[in-house]
Amino acid sequence: CARSLENNYTFRSELLEEQLRVLEGRLAPVLRGITGSRPHVQEEMENVYRKIISYVLLSSGLGSPTDTAVVREVTAALQSVFPQTEMITFISLSKKNKEQQLKNLAMLVTGIRLYNKECGKGGSNIDDLPGILSETIPSATRVVDEDLNTCHTLAHQYTALLESMQEDQHRYTQLSSFKLKEALFNVRQYETFLCILLSDAITGAQEVEKMNVQFAATVEQLKNTVQNKASVDTKEVFPLFVALSNLWTSFQNEMLLLSFLTNMINNLQQFLEIHSQLFPEEVLMSLLEGVTVKSDEERIRETMGTRVNVSDFKNQEWLFPETADNFDQLLIQYHGFCAHAIGVKGLTLPGNPAIGILKHKERYYVFSSKEAAYIFAQDPDKFIQLNAEKAKEHNV
Repeated sequence: CARSLENNYTFRSELLEEQLRVLEGRLAPVLRGITGSRPHVQEEMENVYRKIISYVLLSSGLGSPTDTAVVREVTAALQSVFPQTEMITFISLSKKNKEQQLKNLAMLVTGIRLYNKECGKGGSNIDDLPGILSETIPSATRVVDEDLNTCHTLAHQYTALLESMQEDQHRYTQLSSFKLKEALFNVRQYETFLCILLSDAITGAQEVEKMNVQFAATVEQLKNTVQNKASVDTKEVFPLFVALSNLWTSFQNEMLLLSFLTNMINNLQQFLEIHSQLFPEEVLMSLLEGVTVKSDEERIRETMGTRVNVSDFKNQEWLFPETADNFDQLLIQYHGFCAHAIGVKGLTLPGNPAIGILKHKERYYVFSSKEAAYIFAQDPDKFIQLNAEKAKEHNV
């Protein structure tokens, strides 16, 4: 069910931390081979230097270590900032300082290679990540958007059918009310999950846009600093190369997140397929004949202008969108669905905060009608318990 997906969904920061651990694990043997070696003769020195080239290449993720053109490019960039003559000083450093210098060298070399690519010198093996992201994020967003629209439609149709069944028990003898409620809860959870994915895709698109601007500005700054100069102050250019490298790492992170998101979207397609098997479109359409299907927005519009009268309640605290501090930050229970309709009717009706938000034991509840709000407020704990039972019944 969608609940397990929501629980297992790895958020951006956790996913990137995991990826960093994987990369560090992959680099660990190479790192040990460099920091633990005590070369004495020239041949041993050269061997360690080759290991440094491998470390720099592997940590950047730009090209294959078996590609001679890539290795040549990395070697040239490394020699420009860390010639082999500096190996004697490097060997005398502590393990910790060696590790730090290797990280710095990896960033410098990556920055140099990216800058050269922008100047049309080399970098043929470096993928155009900004270009790929600019194309693929919008297409992933479109897919989520389409699935969300399907979910909304199904939720509205299932709700209309259930309401119609409650009004006329005999009209739908072949339809299981329990199965339909289960389908409704399931599709609403899926809807919530898709909203999280959509929000992540939009965040990714915004990040990429900002990074594109920063990357172009840094390249421009480097060009202005380096251009037509016989020698360049390393204090000026090194931080810019490191900045390019860090931005590229951010592009790589966004690629990873996008691939995770795309896999998640593909895996989720089965949910809609299950619904189309349970209730094929032609069956749904014939069942809905003569039934009014209302969207969530229409239901909310119908109750605008109605609100609870606070003076009717002695011991209850009510909030309203226009007067509540940080209204947007309030964590409304049940994903903003009516706290009364879930347990009593087995329906997920959109709550309208304008009717009144009940604050009960530091939690916030919204309702689909003024009547529902009044009934719930008489004994909130009873209805909360009822909602929990209903959720359990439908494996939510």
